[in-house]
Amino acid sequence: MNLNLAVLIDGDNIPSAYVKEMMEEIAKYGNPTIKRIYGDWTKPNLSKWKNLLLENAITPIQQYGYTTGKNATDSAMIIDAMDILYSEKVTGFCLVSSDSDFTRLATRLREAGMQVIGIGEKKTPNPFIVACDKFIYIEILKNQSKERESEKEKGMTSDVVDKVSAKDIKLISTTITDLSDDDGWAFLGDVGNLLQKKQPNFDPRNYGFQKLNLLIKSTGKFEVEQRENPKSRNKLIFVKNREKRKEKLKK
Repeated sequence: MNLNLAVLIDGDNIPSAYVKEMMEEIAKYGNPTIKRIYGDWTKPNLSKWKNLLLENAITPIQQYGYTTGKNATDSAMIIDAMDILYSEKVTGFCLVSSDSDFTRLATRLREAGMQVIGIGEKKTPNPFIVACDKFIYIEILKNQSKERESEKEKGMTSDVVDKVSAKDIKLISTTITDLSDDDGWAFLGDVGNLLQKKQPNFDPRNYGFQKLNLLIKSTGKFEVEQRENPKSRNKLIFVKNREKRKEKLKK
């Protein structure tokens, strides 16, 4: 189902450098029918955003900071989200922020039957991440141009690509077990969907892989099998936990 999405961006909390990649990513999940960004546009820290708003058809919402130390932007974004929810014009929300203040909002929107996608930096607190149906780290959306590639060659990827840990492997393994047939095989698509539900920020791109099957193959802990698809030329991919080889004890 193609979602009609309301994209609400916390301008005080998200770097403007990622806007192009971010909008391309959002388009994968639905049609962004509402696109708004919130902030105090009289302040110089939002100047980089101003040139990008027309290019991406994002509507700026002015919100003055009435009191020092209080984030009026968050309140404006939350109020707008609830107004949009009751308007029944969308079927999902994309909340773009690294701020845990939006945790309750994400929970409330999901309670109302909305699909909620979160986008933020890796510093985003876990409560906000798990309150979303899916959470995407903005660092993995870096432009893949030659300029970016040259930066990566100089070692710029070390801070954005995670290693596949024993904990990650256990998560994949238990998920395969949850879905496996009598022979231990599970359809990769179902595995990916359940991983998303268990851990909303699980994304193969966090580990430097574009596809889940490539991530799984890289660990050496799982068997991967391609099968013919009677309905399409694309083959179906199934995965299985690799059985531990029993070492024969020498007498």
